[in-house]
Amino acid sequence: MTELTSTVEDYLKVVWSFEELGAEKITTKALAKRLGVTAATVSITVRRLTEQGLLEHPRFGGISLTEAGRRHAVRMVRRHRLIETFLVESLGYGWDEVHDEAEILEHAVSDRFLDRIDELLGHPERDPHGDPIPSRAGELEHESSLPLVEVKAPGRARVVRISDDDAELLRYFAERGLVPGATIELAAPDPFADGVIVKVADARESFTLGPAAAHSVRVLPA
Repeated sequence: MTELTSTVEDYLKVVWSFEELGAEKITTKALAKRLGVTAATVSITVRRLTEQGLLEHPRFGGISLTEAGRRHAVRMVRRHRLIETFLVESLGYGWDEVHDEAEILEHAVSDRFLDRIDELLGHPERDPHGDPIPSRAGELEHESSLPLVEVKAPGRARVVRISDDDAELLRYFAERGLVPGATIELAAPDPFADGVIVKVADARESFTLGPAAAHSVRVLPA
């Protein structure tokens, strides 16, 4: 597989992450926000990656991965999620500490080292945040989870995965037991409040999540 720069790998991984969660149209603005660069920088890089056959960006259309781009992206996703799992399971990191470390290490470790990690961990299927880990062959477990904000209340749901973008939010969730595998109860929405009322099974009290926080939690109906 052709070696790519870390910047290119980051672009491909971010486009893939949008596609994984069903984004209808991936724009330069959305990529710029996620990558922390200007829209002009994204436009130049996307144009270059399109010329290299890694991305597609038709006029007035959204950005998407080619088959070649997807192979590279899945490889990086596997690296990121395995490294996060290794840091938590073997080195005692908290789940709120591993994202930035993995962002650095995923570009540096060899495939051989990654295979050793995979073997040591017993070939885990999901990382500490519940995100599925692609196999060595690039295969990925399919799921039909929904953002918490899209689940009808009242009702029950099982937490499947949680975005690792915000370390402070992860600590907040952990304190309340809102972690992958937890069963939650959703109260009827308050017509005068903009939020989702959640109670983790066996917990005494409920709490309210704002739209952004609720959007970072993906669930399946219980």
